[in-house]
Order: sequence, then C-alpha cells, then structure tokens
Amino acid sequence: MSNHDTHSAEHHHDAIAEIKKVTIILSVLTIIELILGFWMIGMESQGLRLAVKGAIVILMMAKAFYIVAYFMHLKHEVKNLIMTIVVPLALFIWFIAAFLSDGNSFRNLRNTYDPHFKEQSTIKVQEKHEGGSEKHEEKSHEEK
Repeated sequence: MSNHDTHSAEHHHDAIAEIKKVTIILSVLTIIELILGFWMIGMESQGLRLAVKGAIVILMMAKAFYIVAYFMHLKHEVKNLIMTIVVPLALFIWFIAAFLSDGNSFRNLRNTYDPHFKEQSTIKVQEKHEGGSEKHEEKSHEEK
C-alpha cells in the first residue's frame, strides 16, 4: 500500500466515525425530545409544562446546529461564511419571537376590551337647528 492509499483509508474511516457520532447524537436528542413530549401530555402544572416546552425547543435548536454544521458542511467552512448564515437565522428567530409577542399582546388587549364602551368618535352629535334659528329671528326682530 502506498502512502496515498493509507491516508485515504484513514480519512474514510474518520469520516464514517464522524457520521456515526453525529447520527447517535441526533438520535439521542430526538429520543429525549419524544420522552419529554409524551411526559408533558399528562402534566397539570402550566409552569412545568412551559419549562418542558422550553427544553424541547433548546434540544431542537441543538439538532438544527448539528444538521447545519455536519450535513451542510458548515463546520469546516470559513467563519465569515458561517456568519452570513447564522446572523440572518438569528434575526429570523428574533422576528418570530417579536411577532408572537405582538400577537399575544393583541389577544390580551382584545380580551380586556369592554363591549359596552362606546367610542367617542362614533357618537353622533345632535345639530341644534332650533337654538340657532331663534337667535337669528331675535336679531332680525330687533332690527325692525
């Protein structure tokens, strides 16, 4: 065997070991997410349920990191190229959080709206034809 063949075989073995490692990590994260999801079904406490949902989201983000890093080959790329993907992704996640927060705020405002409250701009103002005409008649009567 030549030196090139030995190097190629080692590289092939390292690549397979790395793929196995990533597959195991992704499988373990998925199994943990499923266990947490099924455990959350019977929970009565809203606080604990929210904490489990947060843990599931964090695990999903870790899985997304591994998928992007290994299967899109960004782990071995230059930092600037990684930042061109990570920064817009972070902004996208921020936009989603902002829109969800805004929607929740609208829902809370809608639920506290008083249906018996009459908006002032919708109340029709009565015109006073009689009062104005009497003054006009008085002036015309005084002039005579």
